[in-house]
Amino acid sequence: MSAIGLKLSLPLKGLKPRHVLPGFRLSLGFTLLYLSSLVLIPLLALMIRPVELGVGGFWAAISTPRVLTSLRLSFGMALAAAAIDSVFGLVIAWVLVRYRFPGKGLLDAVIDLPFALPTAVAGIALSTLYAPNGWIGSLLIQHGIRIAYTPWGVLVAMIFISLPFTVRTVQPVMSDLGLEVEEAAATLGATRIQTLARVVLPMLAPAVLTGMAMAFARAAGEYGSIIFIAGNIPAVSEIAPLLIITKLEQYDYAGAAAIGVVMLAASFVMLLALNGLQGWAARRR
Repeated sequence: MSAIGLKLSLPLKGLKPRHVLPGFRLSLGFTLLYLSSLVLIPLLALMIRPVELGVGGFWAAISTPRVLTSLRLSFGMALAAAAIDSVFGLVIAWVLVRYRFPGKGLLDAVIDLPFALPTAVAGIALSTLYAPNGWIGSLLIQHGIRIAYTPWGVLVAMIFISLPFTVRTVQPVMSDLGLEVEEAAATLGATRIQTLARVVLPMLAPAVLTGMAMAFARAAGEYGSIIFIAGNIPAVSEIAPLLIITKLEQYDYAGAAAIGVVMLAASFVMLLALNGLQGWAARRR
């Protein structure tokens, strides 16, 4: 190599590397401004509003039987819906990745339908199907099973609106997994059950837990699709977001904010637990 070529191949001193995005200070400033205006400041305002109630008033606002029942229903059904979606979302993602069949593209597009469908339209459709005189509800009512206008209707609506999160979280990870791992396990004498339990599921566990966390967060805050199928009976099938709307209509802004703070704290704790479980599963891989 000539001296000129060697000189050109060496990095020029005093020149900083160029980046497509702006510098660190400008990017960090924009990030903090964006997150503060859209996330941090509204959450701070939510936590400050119940201060006017005092400790006793805050406890009185969140400890009534109606509020406790609605919180238990919202978070209990959201956790159940996330768990159910994790199982069936894994199966659906497996089918979409591993097999080819007619109508696969249509099925893949239908998975995203809850994203695009207005929640009110979804609620009307579900209540029409699962009502005692609906297509599905009329069959279930013959066996003594009532879905619409009961707490089970809340679960059905939550499963519907949160299913895409589990499927779309697991699907790309499963696509990257490939068949080589399963074939290698088979050559070592592993059965299908052993391959699934010891090879495939441990590698998919972090993605499944991530999808479960996202599905739980989506279901816990759902409002539009649930109110049409739940029946909204106080202390029976009334969800916490509906109770917040009710208090706002009664101009009880501090009481509504108090319930919102409890939902925020409970959601944060649940998501923190799921993220910790996800990190533990990732370290076990």
